[in-house]
Amino acid sequence: MDHDSPSLLWFRQDLRLSDNPALSAAAKHGRPIVAIFILDDENAARWAIGGASRWWLHCSLVRLDASLRGLGIPLVLRRGPALTVLPALAAEVSAGAVFWNRCYEPFQVARDTAIKSALSGAGVRVESLNGSLLVEPWVPKTQAGQPFRVFTPFWKAMRGLMAPQLPLAVPPPTIPPAKAPPGDALEDWGLQPRKPDWAGGLRAAWSPGEAGAMAQLEHFLEQGIGRYRSDRDRPGEDSVSRLSPYLHWGEISVRQVWRAAETYAGPAAEPFLRQLAWREFSYHLLWQFPDLPERPFNAQFSRFPWREDSAALNLWQRGLTGYPLVDAGMRELWTTGWMHNRVRMVTASFLVKHLLLDWRHGEAWFWDTLVDADLANNAASWQWVAGSGADAAPYFRIFNPVLQGEKFDPDGRYVHRWVPELAKLPDEFLHKPWLAPANILKTADVELGGTYPKPIVDHAVARDRALAAFATVRT
Repeated sequence: MDHDSPSLLWFRQDLRLSDNPALSAAAKHGRPIVAIFILDDENAARWAIGGASRWWLHCSLVRLDASLRGLGIPLVLRRGPALTVLPALAAEVSAGAVFWNRCYEPFQVARDTAIKSALSGAGVRVESLNGSLLVEPWVPKTQAGQPFRVFTPFWKAMRGLMAPQLPLAVPPPTIPPAKAPPGDALEDWGLQPRKPDWAGGLRAAWSPGEAGAMAQLEHFLEQGIGRYRSDRDRPGEDSVSRLSPYLHWGEISVRQVWRAAETYAGPAAEPFLRQLAWREFSYHLLWQFPDLPERPFNAQFSRFPWREDSAALNLWQRGLTGYPLVDAGMRELWTTGWMHNRVRMVTASFLVKHLLLDWRHGEAWFWDTLVDADLANNAASWQWVAGSGADAAPYFRIFNPVLQGEKFDPDGRYVHRWVPELAKLPDEFLHKPWLAPANILKTADVELGGTYPKPIVDHAVARDRALAAFATVRT
């Protein structure tokens, strides 16, 4: 191998410089580095990047390009099947080695295996590393040598497998300069919405990129982690990390987050660390059961009597169900590309158990609208709510959206923000406006069926219907 031949550094869901194993490994070779990002929608098929994630990706690539320039590394953008694009680029620049951090989605694994074979056959060294997880998803096993299906024993096993490691530093800017081959212009990819431009709420809510990730982590450590145990279920409070999109796109590593939380908060960080472990559990499930996003984990649910009701699905998507907590969550999602975790559970439960609509409808909607759309988390969480997944919520656990609102948003701070047409209602009726007397509604400028919808389904009726439907699966 020519000592001056460059190394290719393939960025995917690891859009950062710090604690980036592939970047560190490439830098150690002392050769020029050419960085590449490939937009490969064909390989992803139905799980091609959704609208909100495409907006995020555009912003993140702008920032990654600027950061890499500081190290003298050019970032080349190319669009097309990575199976052909990457080997072609390797030949074009006479690359001696290619480095990347692993992805774990089934279609990514199959593609990367084929790419590794093609490159190795051409005499190019290939090295893939773990830059996304604390523990590789195939490592934790039960005593019987099987994958875990329940979170708590997985959590205990994972903690025992974790080796204490310091996050990797950013390589010094001493890498020999590389000549950049031609690439696409980011603007030509059309990742940002134009007509209409629906991303105003996303721009107001987020600062994609590695610097934004570190700023968000610092904010959470200073303002949220001390209250996380007590307030994490209250959507009106600023006590959750909001790090999920940064973790998905790898603008910060889970190792960095884990170490910072543990160092800053000590034992008080435990509830938050469990949430990071749930992310690991989701990847463990997806690795062992690659059809998790498409098929019920529990095969009995393949005969569940789902309803077809496009009108009800549309009302749920638009936040017009007549249940204020559900509507607030769906509107937060549409505006910001994110939703508080407690409200995700309530809105998902409403779709699946109140409306009896297939969980895959919700999974697809979240995939398109979430800036943190993550195949493993999305699939595992929707199946958990539906009762068909691993360690799933029991079939009879049907969230009452009124009681959930009164318990976790008692002062209405969350609903007031996202359902402003109810802002004048007294707290007593905020989560059940249909029970407010006519004079109260009039004083609050609320017209049910006019300014705010009536409930599209009665909770008690929906609960009985759901229990009957679940009984058909259990027999």
